[in-house]
Amino acid sequence: MRRFISFFTLLLMLASTSFVQAKQGLYASMAPADQYLIASRDDEIALARTAAPPSISADADVLVLGAHGYETAVKGKNGFVCFVMRSWTANFGAAEFWNPKLRAPNCFNPPAVQTVLPQYVKRIEWVMAGMSQQQIIEKTRSAYADHSFQNPAPGSLSFMLSKEGYVSDQAAGPWLPHLMFFISYDQAAAWGAGLDGSPVYAQIGGQFEPTVLFVPVRRWSDGSPAPPPADLHTHQH
Repeated sequence: MRRFISFFTLLLMLASTSFVQAKQGLYASMAPADQYLIASRDDEIALARTAAPPSISADADVLVLGAHGYETAVKGKNGFVCFVMRSWTANFGAAEFWNPKLRAPNCFNPPAVQTVLPQYVKRIEWVMAGMSQQQIIEKTRSAYADHSFQNPAPGSLSFMLSKEGYVSDQAAGPWLPHLMFFISYDQAAAWGAGLDGSPVYAQIGGQFEPTVLFVPVRRWSDGSPAPPPADLHTHQH
C-alpha cells in the first residue's frame, strides 16, 4: 500500500482530525502582521543559519521577514539562501496556515533558489499585502498558467537541520532534521516515496504547488545526533 504524508501532517505532527479542526478554528485568519515578525534582525539571521551545517550556511544569502515580505539581510557567495519559514509556506488549507508562532529555519540550494524560492517569496508578499488565502490561491494558479512560476529544477532541495525553531503547536519546537526535495507535480512514485518501509515521505502538491519529498537524517546542523523518526506511516493519505 502506498502511503503519503501531507506537509503539515509530517512537519506539524497533527494527532487527529479533531486536532486539525480545532486548529483551523484557532487560526481561521491572519493575526496582526507584527506577530509574524522577529524583533531582532540579528536573531533572525542566526536562526536562519541553523538550517544547514556552517560549511553551507556561513556563505549563504540570508533573508529576513520585513513589513512587505522577505528582504536580503546578508549577501553570500555560494548560491544557497537561508531563511526562517513562516506558516504561509504550508499547503493551502493547512490547519496552522495562519499560526503566527511558527518559525522553521530552511536553507535552499541553488536550483531551489532559482525555481522554488521565488514562489515562496511572492506568496509572502501577497500575505503581507493583506490578501486572503483564496486570493493567493488564485494568483498562484495564474502564475503557473503564465509560467512566471516554474516547476522545480532538477536537484532542488532544502536543508532543515535546525534544533531550534517552532514548527507547530503540536511539536512545540523542532521536528526532526531532514532534507526536502522539490519535484514536479505527481512525480513522487518515481522516488519510491510513501511506500511501506521507504525512508522517503511525500507531500503531494497540486498542479500549482511543488511536490515535496522528506528524508529524515541522523544529525542536526551542529553535528549532534538526532532521535529516530516516529512511526509516521500511521497517517495515510
